[in-house]
Order: sequence, then C-alpha cells, then structure tokens
Amino acid sequence: MSDISVRIDQVRSKILDASKKVNRNPEEILLLGVTKTVDVDVMEEALKCGITDVGENKPQELQRKYGLIGNRARWHQIGTLQTNKVKYIIDKVDLIHSLDRMALAEEINKRAEKIDRNIDCLVQVNISKEETKHGIFIEDLENFIRECARRFERINIVGLMTMAPDSDDEDEVRSVFRQLREVSDYIRDLSIDGVVMKDLSMGMSGDYQIAIEEGSTIVRVGTSIFGKRNYNI
Repeated sequence: MSDISVRIDQVRSKILDASKKVNRNPEEILLLGVTKTVDVDVMEEALKCGITDVGENKPQELQRKYGLIGNRARWHQIGTLQTNKVKYIIDKVDLIHSLDRMALAEEINKRAEKIDRNIDCLVQVNISKEETKHGIFIEDLENFIRECARRFERINIVGLMTMAPDSDDEDEVRSVFRQLREVSDYIRDLSIDGVVMKDLSMGMSGDYQIAIEEGSTIVRVGTSIFGKRNYNI
C-alpha cells in the first residue's frame, strides 16, 4: 500500500469520526485533494486511490495538469483568481471557490457566455477580516450575492467558502466556521432566484474535522494527503 493510499485512508477515517460526532452522513462531505506543487504522477496515484476532485491555486497549473489528466478528475479553482487568468480555466473548471469581487464575476460571466456554459461558483467570505485574506465581508455579502444573481446569468452561486484565521485557538477557528454556516442559512432563507446554498467549502489539513462538525460539505486537504511541500514555488 502506497503512502498516498495510507494517508487518504487516514483522512477518510477522520472525516467519518467527525461526521459521526455530529450525526452527519460522511457521504455528504467531499474530500478535495489540494494539488498545488504536486506532480501529475502523484496526482495519478491519488486518483487511483479514490480522489475524484482536485483543487488548484494557480490557473496556469490547472490548465497544464488538465491537459495531462483531463476529465478523469473534477477540477476546482481554489486560489485567488485574477480576472486576466479566467480565460485559462473557464472551459475546464467544475467549481470556482474564490469569487470575491464584482469585476471577477463580470469576467467569469463574459467568458462563460462565449463558450455557452454556466459556471458554478462559491463566494469567498472573509469572516475574520484578516488583511492577508481575500473575500467579501459578511455585512456586504447579501448585496453582493443579490447583484451577482441579478446581473450575471452564467454564474450559478452554489455556496460559500472561507479560510480559518491564522490561530491555534480552536474556539476561534470553530467560531469562524460556525458564522459561515449561519450566514449560509440566512442567504438560503432569502430564496434569491438562481442562488442555491448547497455547499460550504471550509476546512484544511489542520482543521477539517472542526469544519465538518460545523457543517462543511467540502474539505480542502493537501498536506495530510501529499505531505509537506514548498509553497513558495
């Protein structure tokens, strides 16, 4: 059994434990393999071990790896997306996790229109208001979503994404995840046309169990599957 296989089994076991703790169905939770800096041969091993969805930070890397792997994986753009990079991924990506400004929504919609395709997106929310993190503040979220829904018919808003604060305080991390779930429930109850709050992308290698306990449906796991990497590449 390969190291990748062992690690994936360990992560899935922890997903199961966290789900049981709060009486959730573990099948409701997508394990997204974060493949930043991961070579294609290693990704191939992860796919053989049951990973179905992969997340890339850089659009050019998603484009390059898609050329080698294609639709044998479902592709997620999880990093900050510059408007001039949308063209690289618009025909390849299954879900964009980082919709965080109106100019980006406009570009996604324009590019999607050109290829006659609707694009599923998560709105990135900066709950902790850390300057190092991107995302819409909670107090601006409703207006942002309403305007996107009104203006951009090629964008399907299907949920929210956030990143935990840079903190070792479990209560602080849990509070951020809980707030995202609560604001998701609030937006869902507004019944905005074209908006479906079905996904919460929250939780990474260090905190995905907490995220699951607080309602995450997508956990973005890299290090716990692929090991430590040089993120300065």
